[in-house]
Amino acid sequence: MGAFLDRVESGAVPSAIAQLSQATPVTPRSPSTSPTSLSAQLLQQGTQISLNGRIWPVAWGQWQSNSNQIRTGISDTGLLRTTGVDLLNTNDPLQQPVQWYSSPTSNSLNLAVRHSQQYRYLDITELATRTGWQVRTSGSTLLINAPTSQLTSIRQGRQPWGTRIVVDLDRPTPWQVDQQGQALTVTLNATAEPDLIQRFQPRPIRPTPSNTPSRPIATPPGTPPRAGIPLKLEVVQNQLALRLDIPAGLQPQFSTLSQPNRLIIDLRPDAMVERNILWAPGLRWQQQFLTLGSSRFPVVWLSVNLRQPGLKLGPIWSNPSSLVGIAPLVQTAQRWQVAAAINGGFFNRKTQLPLGAIRQDGRWVSSPILNRGAIAWNEAGDVKIDRLTLQETLSTSTQQRLPVLSVNSGYVQAGIARYTSLWGAAYTPLTDNEIIVTVRNNQVTAQQPGEGANKGAFPIPSDGYLLTLRANRAAASALPVNTAVRLEGETTPAAFDRYTQIMGAGPLLVQNRQIVLDAKAEKFSDAFVKERAVRSVIGTNGEGTLMIAAVHNRVGGVGPTLAEVAQLTQQMGAIDALNLDGGSSTTLYLGGQILNRPPQTAARVHNGIGVFIQPRP
Repeated sequence: MGAFLDRVESGAVPSAIAQLSQATPVTPRSPSTSPTSLSAQLLQQGTQISLNGRIWPVAWGQWQSNSNQIRTGISDTGLLRTTGVDLLNTNDPLQQPVQWYSSPTSNSLNLAVRHSQQYRYLDITELATRTGWQVRTSGSTLLINAPTSQLTSIRQGRQPWGTRIVVDLDRPTPWQVDQQGQALTVTLNATAEPDLIQRFQPRPIRPTPSNTPSRPIATPPGTPPRAGIPLKLEVVQNQLALRLDIPAGLQPQFSTLSQPNRLIIDLRPDAMVERNILWAPGLRWQQQFLTLGSSRFPVVWLSVNLRQPGLKLGPIWSNPSSLVGIAPLVQTAQRWQVAAAINGGFFNRKTQLPLGAIRQDGRWVSSPILNRGAIAWNEAGDVKIDRLTLQETLSTSTQQRLPVLSVNSGYVQAGIARYTSLWGAAYTPLTDNEIIVTVRNNQVTAQQPGEGANKGAFPIPSDGYLLTLRANRAAASALPVNTAVRLEGETTPAAFDRYTQIMGAGPLLVQNRQIVLDAKAEKFSDAFVKERAVRSVIGTNGEGTLMIAAVHNRVGGVGPTLAEVAQLTQQMGAIDALNLDGGSSTTLYLGGQILNRPPQTAARVHNGIGVFIQPRP
């Protein structure tokens, strides 16, 4: 949390790049209409940059201006992550003001914006010229060589809110951050005099003989006391790495100043930088502290106008060819080619199967469970949030009516479950003693006993489905081979039937501006109800806007309860609101990067809700 709510900062590793390159894109179900023109035809693009020889998984693109000049752009969140360029508030989707070694209130630089389907590129052409960067391409990699600066001093001092560390530099220089728990490493494209580096080395521990009383080591006269947080400065691959351990309860916040050039590292309990950026027409990125009683909660959210032409919301899941599997949301978002996403419903982390409703384009990908809360929407921008149940009934030619309890669900119970080709190419029994019934073209074509839990594989027909009978042998006698069957289904409330897209989670938080939280009614455990944790939520307001939000630990404390997150969504203007899967699953993605936490701390998830953008050619 903390500064990672401000900027996503983690050392690039080859595995992260490989992970993205191995993600096979699926063809997105893009809207047929298009937004206001923000895009230019890209001459070339790639998914990684090399900054002074260090590789980062960041999207970039090049296009030709009206004056036939080649322009270079880097994804906005990627530029922030790899150079420290700060993104300032804006209501103009065509211009992004930035601050980098300049006055925070003046001399900001406006970077032109170009959108692709997944990214918002910031034109760095003038910035590169101003700072002396050399930029060229090599295949899918953008190569940037930035001049090396001289680090001249490091100072620190105590403040009422924590500790400030000031790094003095002779010129603006890119910097990156890697935070592993409370261990912080700031890497700068800089050099320093050997004696300065030596000043920031750990003091060796001198062993004290067991028979000699321990005495304080005398400090030579004139040596300044080593007050404050211990800092270590070292050379790593021709760059400087500043290392420190962050005190408990604090997080880093970064900023830069000019005259002289300085990198400021503030260690404070309220480290998130507040933001309000119109990222694209109909899509706004916001970060704000919300107060509830004596607590302040950092909240990061995206406001999505579902009626904006060219913008569409849709469920996404980790493996488009199967419902079995989990993955980091950043990888799933890349695979589905979405511009933004938030983690969605619950799942079984052991079996990697969904536990709740997913409906895409009118098809049940997975059925709801336990009358839990769900959100539904359609192409017209209408939204419904309520508790949801699906009742399917199988009618036979012998006048039998058999209840089907679930569709493609990891929630296992006695009775009949149905599995379609969306589950995957085949079904492997989840329990012992199952009976597998194959239905093709509305007729039973086979009935076979299962081989036991996790044994065997039964092909799922593309022109039908499988029925799995669990502890229900009586149903087997009603479904002999050649029996004609007809499937009926309805939702409760019936209004859900009118919506083509659905994502289930729970519990329901707010309805008609009133808190309606009843987690036990949705069969959540007592431990879940009492938990204080990071939360993902989704809600609607009276302006036809959808909010997808990550709510983190209160300043100096723990995460919100369900009751607190319901109140916070009310503060955000929610008329209806739903809790999504949270804790380590909480992940908010935008333009190639995670907004709300270090990527290595985000757990793998099964599914999410993606924001598709179709720029006008």
